[in-house]
Amino acid sequence: MGKGRLEAFSDGVMAIIITIMVLEMKAPVKHGLKDLIPVWPVFVNYIMSFIYVGIYWNNHHHMFHVVRSINGTILWANLHLLFWLSMVPFVTEWMGQSRFSDPWPIALYGVVLLMAGIAYSILVMVLIQHEGKNSTLATALGKDWKGKSSVVIYCIAIALSCVNSYISFGLYVFVACMWFIPDRRIEKKLVEQGTE
Repeated sequence: MGKGRLEAFSDGVMAIIITIMVLEMKAPVKHGLKDLIPVWPVFVNYIMSFIYVGIYWNNHHHMFHVVRSINGTILWANLHLLFWLSMVPFVTEWMGQSRFSDPWPIALYGVVLLMAGIAYSILVMVLIQHEGKNSTLATALGKDWKGKSSVVIYCIAIALSCVNSYISFGLYVFVACMWFIPDRRIEKKLVEQGTE
């Protein structure tokens, strides 16, 4: 099966997710700069979630650039990832409204990030299984320590949300920093093969 429709659908869903997040941000009723102070947690959280969705979009694009074809299992694995990403606007709004002071919104935000990370790993596994262990994707990603360490950090952040929500949020920022630049392993592999 061709991969074009999957890529187009995924791009559209991620664009809608970002749009929903920005529409959930409400402007203050008054127009002074001091009126923006109460909404800073919502804005900071929007930035974080926008970056996360952008990270997934970037890496999804890179990954599918080297994939030749797809099958039904890949379609479902991709939908699984999109499902968890579609939960980001809900947890973003809840965490922003809590002003980072309540542990449950922070923990649920982490659960959604964790599940999206696991879903992405599953997508990678089924793609490698379809493409083969010697495929460009498989050799580029190797053992994928970056992906595995992200899942571990999410688990730690979720557990720490009851202790200190700011530490949890800091760990979410840390993982975002790890992934901010699109996965260079795939780009390097394409350069090595002379197919970029």
